[in-house]
Amino acid sequence: MPWFDLPAEKLREYRTTTEEPADLDKWWGARLDAARAAAKPTTLTPHEPEAYGPLPVMDVEFSGADGDPIRAWYLRPPGSGDTPLPTVVTFIGYGGGRGLPAEHTLLPSAGFAQFVMDTRGQGGKWSVGATGDPGAALAGPSFPGVMTKGIQSPETYYYTRLMVDAARAVEVAAELDGVDRDRIAVNGVSQGGGLSLAAAALSGDLVKVCHADVPFLCDFQRAVTLTGKAPYSEIAEFLAQNIDLVDSALDTLRYVDGALLARRITANSLLSTGLMDDVCPPSTVYAAYNEIKATKDIAVFPFTTHSVPRAHVERQLRHLRATLAP
Repeated sequence: MPWFDLPAEKLREYRTTTEEPADLDKWWGARLDAARAAAKPTTLTPHEPEAYGPLPVMDVEFSGADGDPIRAWYLRPPGSGDTPLPTVVTFIGYGGGRGLPAEHTLLPSAGFAQFVMDTRGQGGKWSVGATGDPGAALAGPSFPGVMTKGIQSPETYYYTRLMVDAARAVEVAAELDGVDRDRIAVNGVSQGGGLSLAAAALSGDLVKVCHADVPFLCDFQRAVTLTGKAPYSEIAEFLAQNIDLVDSALDTLRYVDGALLARRITANSLLSTGLMDDVCPPSTVYAAYNEIKATKDIAVFPFTTHSVPRAHVERQLRHLRATLAP
């Protein structure tokens, strides 16, 4: 895949042209307040101790958007007891679910607690999930996938629910035994990276570190006209036929646009992008990065497509240790 987006010097100065809704903060505040009001007590159940031995794994159920039950894993380093630890809240890429605890052992082995949020209505494409989406029973057509579910309005849009889930995951993790609420990070790749940005923006100072790799859900209005790859192409193909919904759909996307939400991030942020990424084009990543006013850095990989080089993991671990030190 050759370079297809803006040249490097233009990327560094690129800004989204999408206008922010005037009521964005009030609107999100109402969504979060409603979710908190509908919340039920969080439950934690030990998971397969005979399989994981000294590695503590809890199967979590907490309340997300509309009070809907959301599943998660909570893992801690062996022998850590209830000692308050820096904790990373992890979000999953498009089509995947929380998977198995065995897929999330790196951070606990490095001394961090980890809270892995399942993704409502996804899971099964490349990793398993365990959470349904009660809010999916909405009026109106949609294209296969989740990108256009309820896109007729921001109140009914799928990603509104998912981003509320992400913010609630941070709030719930902060209240768990053994979590140092002053040392919480978020991370994820692709959709997970987009949710990391959203969670950091919506959770305020509760999130101290934000890692967002090749993040999705940023600068929608550029993305859907620049790349023909899924998942953004779901929106373009839907609007190619549903021409009466173009204006309302584009307005909906402004409320969940990571480039607009990023202006609210206070966390020390480390993003990444591949200059050959035609799934989440680099300009859409820079659209979010350039709006972050907090301490930040971005890893740029000239020959990477929609993936993250393995060597980047060690940079992230160093960044976590440096920024979440007691």
